[in-house]
Amino acid sequence: MLNNIGLPGILLIAVVVLVLFGRGKISSLMGEVGKGITAFKKGVNDSTKELEEDAAEAAQDITPEDEKDKA
Repeated sequence: MLNNIGLPGILLIAVVVLVLFGRGKISSLMGEVGKGITAFKKGVNDSTKELEEDAAEAAQDITPEDEKDKA
């Protein structure tokens, strides 16, 4: 069903949405969507850093004891 919408159909939908909601409402809505995407990306980056830090803390030093004294 959605495969044959095409460019004219998308333009018609965009015009209808613009008429129904108005330019100001759509721009504020898109601003909120942008803030949400930014917050999501920040959360993903923070969790990735946290996982990497946990993995670094969990890494064990397997150097033999007699080799540690040489350094």
